[in-house]
Amino acid sequence: MVMRKIVVGAIFFLSAINIEAQNFSVTVSAGASNYQGDLQDKKYTFQEAHPAFGFGGLYEITSNLSAMANVTFGTVSGNDKTSSNVNILERNLNFTSPITDVSLGLEYNILNLYQHRLTPYFFAGISVFHFDPWTIDTTGKKVYLQPLGTEGEGFYDGRKKYALTQIAIPFGGGLKFAISDNVRIGLEVGLRKLFTDYLDDVSNSYVDKNLLLANNGPEAVELAFRGDELHTGLTYPPAGTIRGDPKSKDWYYFTMITVAFRISSPSEKFSSGNKSQLRCPSRVL
Repeated sequence: MVMRKIVVGAIFFLSAINIEAQNFSVTVSAGASNYQGDLQDKKYTFQEAHPAFGFGGLYEITSNLSAMANVTFGTVSGNDKTSSNVNILERNLNFTSPITDVSLGLEYNILNLYQHRLTPYFFAGISVFHFDPWTIDTTGKKVYLQPLGTEGEGFYDGRKKYALTQIAIPFGGGLKFAISDNVRIGLEVGLRKLFTDYLDDVSNSYVDKNLLLANNGPEAVELAFRGDELHTGLTYPPAGTIRGDPKSKDWYYFTMITVAFRISSPSEKFSSGNKSQLRCPSRVL
């Protein structure tokens, strides 16, 4: 419900800009989402990449600087079975989570796209995102992990239940091409610096099995350690055994193609005094 209100608020925000602003463009994006954390140590993997899409708006403050608002939807996942680390494989954990990301920020074009067709660009801002990690248990049932407190969240050693809606710092960059003054296409990578290590429900150490059973139930014990499912004689580790790395926060990121469509012609402060139209031979790369 919280995330739904945020998304609706972002839509109204974009609509308000559209009504008031002459130099406003709507954007649509499509690409892939991915994650790096305790269940995915590689920088990028096609095996755990998922489709992502989004929409948003850009308001030109100057010919190089724009304010942006975006809503992006994706999925992230990780699986110990894809790891080459034997010790990690014995943990046998996996997760999948939807991601809804609402971001506000600034975007800067290195070159003026009214005078050039191609430019590198960078962006940064702030995001609110919602996630909800889940897995499939041995019976084939989909189980959401946060309510289980698999590392003793809610009762052990000050470990609190992690919130499913949190703040992130988005930043990234890419290349943008001006098809015309009113249509631009970009290829970008956008990273999200998180302040949680529980995107994948893995962060700290194992809690005593009996203590976890007494407080959070048998399903929490079953999904806190799944090495016994490998039929190699592995058993639930002793309390305090490392399960994840709390010093290294999780990340997720989007690799996207974005197309921006200007709602109306650019104002004179951007278009006058330069030879910006594609029909003009003076436009240079």
